[in-house]
Amino acid sequence: MTSTASRTVPAPASPPGPSASTAPLRALAVSMAAVSVAGMVTGGLLETGVPVPLTQWLFIVACAILPSVGLLVAVRRPDNPYGWLLLATAGCLGLGILGVGLLVAYGDAPGPLAAAGALLASLFTGFYGLNWVFIPLIFPDGRLPSPRWRPVAWIAGVAILLHWLGVLLSPDEVYALTFPQGNPLGLEGAAGLLAASVGGLGQLVVFLVALSVLASLVLRRRRGTLVERRRLRWMILGVVAALGGSVTTVIFGQGGQAVSWVGVVTAVAALPAVIATAVFRHNLLDIRMAVRGSRLLLVFDLRPTVDELLTGLGPGLEEADPVEQLGRLAEAVRAGLETRWAAVTLADGTRVVAGEENGEAVLAVPAGLGRIACGPKIAGRFNAEDRRLLGSLAVPIGLAIQSARLAARLVNAQEAERRRIERNIHDGAQQQLVALIAGLELARATGGGPGSLALLREQARQTLNDLRELAAGIHPSVLSQGGLAEAVEERCSRLPVATTVTADPALRSRRFPDEIEGALYFAVSEAIANALKHAAASRIEVRLAWSGGRLRATVSDDGEGFERGGPGRGGLGALADRMAALGGGLDVSSTPGEGTLVGAWVPYRADVPG
Repeated sequence: MTSTASRTVPAPASPPGPSASTAPLRALAVSMAAVSVAGMVTGGLLETGVPVPLTQWLFIVACAILPSVGLLVAVRRPDNPYGWLLLATAGCLGLGILGVGLLVAYGDAPGPLAAAGALLASLFTGFYGLNWVFIPLIFPDGRLPSPRWRPVAWIAGVAILLHWLGVLLSPDEVYALTFPQGNPLGLEGAAGLLAASVGGLGQLVVFLVALSVLASLVLRRRRGTLVERRRLRWMILGVVAALGGSVTTVIFGQGGQAVSWVGVVTAVAALPAVIATAVFRHNLLDIRMAVRGSRLLLVFDLRPTVDELLTGLGPGLEEADPVEQLGRLAEAVRAGLETRWAAVTLADGTRVVAGEENGEAVLAVPAGLGRIACGPKIAGRFNAEDRRLLGSLAVPIGLAIQSARLAARLVNAQEAERRRIERNIHDGAQQQLVALIAGLELARATGGGPGSLALLREQARQTLNDLRELAAGIHPSVLSQGGLAEAVEERCSRLPVATTVTADPALRSRRFPDEIEGALYFAVSEAIANALKHAAASRIEVRLAWSGGRLRATVSDDGEGFERGGPGRGGLGALADRMAALGGGLDVSSTPGEGTLVGAWVPYRADVPG
């Protein structure tokens, strides 16, 4: 069973305060974002001086988007590496801007501040490498798309390192645009040329890896689901804009041209802007924008609570059948944890799945007499909050599973009772009617006198009483009151042919479970009816015995008999099933012209409670 029901997001609750275990991580995230923004503001002021031009303020604001998004993700989902990657990239950007400001302000006089400026400015290489390669590659859950990307990630990391060393140690002649006031850490001669060559090679490799990442995003979007395609669309646009802005900056230089300024702003702000758009537009990481009155708010923790999920499901569960209840609960798990699929499995193997099951379960917990299993999350990994929510849902789902099992048992019991009444009517009253018809035919053929007619009338009255009792779903009254031997004797006393009943004395002094007595009684009735209807028997013998742990009823006749496997068995197949259900059996022996022997038996021991 699959479900494509859309998720209904309940009213968001206030975000919980930081727990003791995540407080240090939150403090670290705030510190990293603060260092990044401080570097951007200080570097911008050092570069232009006071008053700060409007374009510089716009540049600082554009750069601040990256640490803001990184802080938001890291604080809300500290277990997701993506937020920390954004903060690390923002740190390289902020410190790089600070380094440029120091070089502009103090680069003319060699000293510690100029050297610090060169060192910090070289961190721009880290910003560009992480921004071009790793931010789009592991979007949005902080994991590589597949293990095949591990070598590429290592190559990109080494290339970023080489690019950084090249920029840090290259002579002024090579990187005049990067360090307009001169590189106080630059090497001269062959060492400088080697550093420049290594840096250039690293930059080229990073750019080529970035293009391969862009190509992979395009392929992933083509092959992905509708939700994945919408998310990756934003990232593809961001990568194209970031690379395009960087190329524009290189082509037009860092002068005052408007095109160059737009290129710089685009290079630093494109990716964080599209990440923010994707996060808010597609509710990634349980974060979205909301408008309340005239206020624009950030709403966190869209994940519904257990109470909210069950409250929303309540009316539907009351009207659903048990299996549908499990399906709706599975859908609630899938929506609440934002997984690709969720399944509820019962102990008997019944499995109800919400979503499209693909791959192995990533998280599973017991739920009463069943189990809840979840596939991978649509975005991100399972965290402690996910496990807590699933563990809380296990309690009501366990109760639903028990309810479903109970309902199934009731249905099975009702079906079994229906079949029991059906068998009783077939094996009892119907056979009595057959015997009555046979008696009427015999009376008509032989011109039966008043005695025969009185016997047939009494037999018809008894059959009517049995039908009334069977319609109420009970055994014939004589079977309920007098036991097996007395009921069989009463049944045979009304037959139109000579019938002998022999019963062990032990059978008359005790009673047996109702299902055993009923099964053997109707086995005798069926065998007698077959003898009268099909075998044209003139004599019938019935024997009831209890020995060797078995309660046995045997019916033999002197009728025509039949070939084994041929016609003439009547309803004996149903009787065989009935005996088998009690652990017993039905044996039929017949030879044409020599009569038929039917033996039914059920295991029963006096020391075993019935």
